[in-house]
Amino acid sequence: TMPKEPAVLRQNILDTTAAVLACGIDPKKCFLFRQSLVPEHAELAWILGCLTNVPRLLRLPQWKMKRASQNTEGTVGLLTYPVLQAADILLYKSTHVPVGEDQVLHLELAQDIAQHFNKKYGEFFPVPKAILSEL
Repeated sequence: TMPKEPAVLRQNILDTTAAVLACGIDPKKCFLFRQSLVPEHAELAWILGCLTNVPRLLRLPQWKMKRASQNTEGTVGLLTYPVLQAADILLYKSTHVPVGEDQVLHLELAQDIAQHFNKKYGEFFPVPKAILSEL
């Protein structure tokens, strides 16, 4: 949600890919792709954003904390990021999503959006459940 220098962004993509591969992810056994090259993520985020009300997004604690830490009124990208996360989950019709405690409310938003979409247009998206790691 923060502007990045293009060269830094390209290097971050390469570094992240290298880290994923170094962790043992085998590209022969799973799909490894750059999300920004899949236009359906942004397209679904737009559709879901048209079904999500602004007051719900303004209540998310991550919005309040990030906005305060940036000393600004906040950007549209920051506000709508949880809708993009919901699109990332729902696009693949995920049934279970590993999340940390700090992302539970965002997953609840994805669940609510899926239920709202299904009620309006018919059963289409599974309502994803959280998989919380035990520490």
